[in-house]
Amino acid sequence: MATMNISLPDPMKAWVEEQARSGRYANASDVIRDLIRREQVKAEKIAHWQRLIDEGRASGISDRTPRQVIDELRTKLRNTA
Repeated sequence: MATMNISLPDPMKAWVEEQARSGRYANASDVIRDLIRREQVKAEKIAHWQRLIDEGRASGISDRTPRQVIDELRTKLRNTA
C-alpha cells in the first residue's frame, strides 16, 4: 500500500481523529480511505446519471405524448410478465 502525506486545517484534523477515536474506524487512515471510497461511489453515480442524460438529449424530442409512452410501457410490461 502506498503512503501519502496530507495537510489538513486543525478543525479537519481534529474531526478525523475524533472519528478514529469513536471506534468506528481503526485509525485516521481508515477514516480517510472511507471518505475517498464514498466520494468514488458518488462520482460514479453522477457519471452514470450524466451518461443517461446525455443519451436522452441525443435521442431528440419525442413526438409521442406522455400518455402514449406510459401505455407503451404498460404493454411491454404485460408482455414480459
